[in-house]
Amino acid sequence: MSQVLNMFTSAGPEAFSKMACQMAPYFSSINPLVSELREGHATVQVPFSREITNHLGSVHAIAMCNAAELAAGMMTNVSIPSGARWIPKGMTVEYQAKAKSSVTAVADGAALDWASEGDKVVPVVITDADGKQVFTAQITMNVKLS
Repeated sequence: MSQVLNMFTSAGPEAFSKMACQMAPYFSSINPLVSELREGHATVQVPFSREITNHLGSVHAIAMCNAAELAAGMMTNVSIPSGARWIPKGMTVEYQAKAKSSVTAVADGAALDWASEGDKVVPVVITDADGKQVFTAQITMNVKLS
């Protein structure tokens, strides 16, 4: 089991999310909760707040990008072989609807080959509080094996 997954399991979602934001402070701008984390899957919940809204009163596009990258990164971290490294290489996004509520980002890498080196395109879907899909991302993670 990866060190990050051990931390998540031991600390629990709330404490783990706070630690993640200390390691990468920019993520704290969305006040995330990493609610699920396992190999091939991560779920990040982002509460609705004025601080992450745009001029239309909906969740800002970059706040959703931030949530998508956190979900994809955490999922990648616990999915790659021990000793491997990763870095995000690119992100393609589609804004599908305004989100005027809390949002949930789900990264699903279950179908990806994590045992090999190279670029892995991680799909992320973000839904609003009603379950409506409001955003999708394809995040390219470059994986290097040791």
